[in-house]
Amino acid sequence: MRSRTSFVTALVWGGLSFATQAHASSAQISDLADVDFGTIISSVDQTNSQNVSICSFQNKPHATAYSVTAVGSGPGGAFELSNGAASLPYDVQWSDSTSQTGGTMLQAAVAAAGFGNGADGFQCSAQPDTASLTVTVRAASLTSAMAGSYSGTLQITIVPQ
Repeated sequence: MRSRTSFVTALVWGGLSFATQAHASSAQISDLADVDFGTIISSVDQTNSQNVSICSFQNKPHATAYSVTAVGSGPGGAFELSNGAASLPYDVQWSDSTSQTGGTMLQAAVAAAGFGNGADGFQCSAQPDTASLTVTVRAASLTSAMAGSYSGTLQITIVPQ
C-alpha cells in the first residue's frame, strides 16, 4: 500500500567565503532552514519555499550578480531523497526575489548564472532576505514511492560573477 509516506530533506549550505573588505570577491548565504514535508498522504505536488539572504560582491560594497550551483545527495549530485532502499527525486528552483514559489529550475551540479542581488554594503549579516529557494517533490514521483521516511542533503554554492 502506498500511503502515509513521510519525506524529510535537510538543506546544508556550503562552498561559501565569508565577506570582508580584504577579499576581492566574496559571497555569503544565510537563513537556510531544513525542509520537512511531514507525512504525505496525497499524491499532489509537495512544495516548500523559503526566503534566504544572499550577499555577493567583488571588492566594493555594492551588489554583484552571482551564480548558484546546487548539489544533492543522490548519485552524481542528483536531487534525490532516499530511505535506504528507494529514492525519490525532487526539483530545485531559485529566484533572486523573495516570497516566490518557483524560479529558475536548477540542474544538479551545474552553475546557473546571472542572478541579481539586493545586498548593499560589506555587512552581510545585516542584509535582508534577497532570494527564494523552492524544493518540490512531484506528484508523479509520489504515486510510485514506497512508504517510508526519506531524507537527503542539498548543498547550495553562491559565486560572485
